[in-house]
Amino acid sequence: MQTWLSVEEFSRLVGRDEDAIEQLCEENKPVSKVERGRRYIESASATSVLLPKKVEENLVIEKRGEAMQFVEKTVGTILSMHEKVVDAKDETLEALRNENQFLKEGLLAMQDLYEEDRKAIEVLTKQLSMTQEELEFVKRKYKLMWGKAIQYAGENSTPKK
Repeated sequence: MQTWLSVEEFSRLVGRDEDAIEQLCEENKPVSKVERGRRYIESASATSVLLPKKVEENLVIEKRGEAMQFVEKTVGTILSMHEKVVDAKDETLEALRNENQFLKEGLLAMQDLYEEDRKAIEVLTKQLSMTQEELEFVKRKYKLMWGKAIQYAGENSTPKK
């Protein structure tokens, strides 16, 4: 894309006399055109003609320096963000380790309680079995006793002739 500036505008931008710029245009050094009685200069070609090479080199070096500063700043920002992500990752891992340790301890405590409950159930089952056996023994004993008592009562309660 070409940018066309009038000689007056170009003179103000470059800081050169309008007559010197007109003279260079007469020599066809910068690309120029005349429209409606005014001369216009293509800015890119005129800049290379009017500015000395050393100034152009300084501009290129300055732009490279600015670009390097931008790159350095961007890399610094990326590294800073990376450190924050790594720190957050480490914090997350530590939190997960603590949670896993807590769950492990809870599971071990539950296993201990289960084992105690299982032993208590075994003891209660044995006691229930023994109580049932004792109850059966007492039932048989009373049956025998009451059976003999009824027989004895039957023998004594019969009328004597």
